[in-house]
Amino acid sequence: MRENQIVDSSFTAIINAPIEKIDIPAWCFSLPEKEYQGCSPAHIAAGFTTAPDGTRMSINVETIGGSLMVQHYHETLGEKTHLILDSDSDVFSPTGRVVIHVTWELSVKALDKNRCEFTNRVQSFATDEMLAGLDRQGIPFEIFKTQRQPISIAHNKGETPLFAASIERFALRQTPAKAA
Repeated sequence: MRENQIVDSSFTAIINAPIEKIDIPAWCFSLPEKEYQGCSPAHIAAGFTTAPDGTRMSINVETIGGSLMVQHYHETLGEKTHLILDSDSDVFSPTGRVVIHVTWELSVKALDKNRCEFTNRVQSFATDEMLAGLDRQGIPFEIFKTQRQPISIAHNKGETPLFAASIERFALRQTPAKAA
């Protein structure tokens, strides 16, 4: 699937909180819908659930480049400072519904005792179904990719500092653990 990559976009922002207070999975899997909506004007709805195998899931709905996306993110790595989610996402465009694969990776690293660097990385890949749909329309994959990249990159760039601010608020609200 790597040869069908549409976008690999990564941006960073500062979180003004100690790394010990950061818990990205706890933030992600308790993110209120209004908070999610506040992280991008393109964000419509968010929720969380579990897959039949018990894996945690984040369900996000957003509009990117005029196409409605419903993302069904499954947790594939869930560490306090590193979360990887994978989704076979439904994309509804003027030409119909297709499925693309999206990997969303969120991580933090300490800069000093009170600040972290947050990285928001999004990778998307065309599925065989999507490639067949483009082929039926006579749209070369490289043309689609070239047109889609600036839209997806701009979306990620805009949401990254707002996600960082949301994670910071979440981290600073957490009460410290009591010593035994």
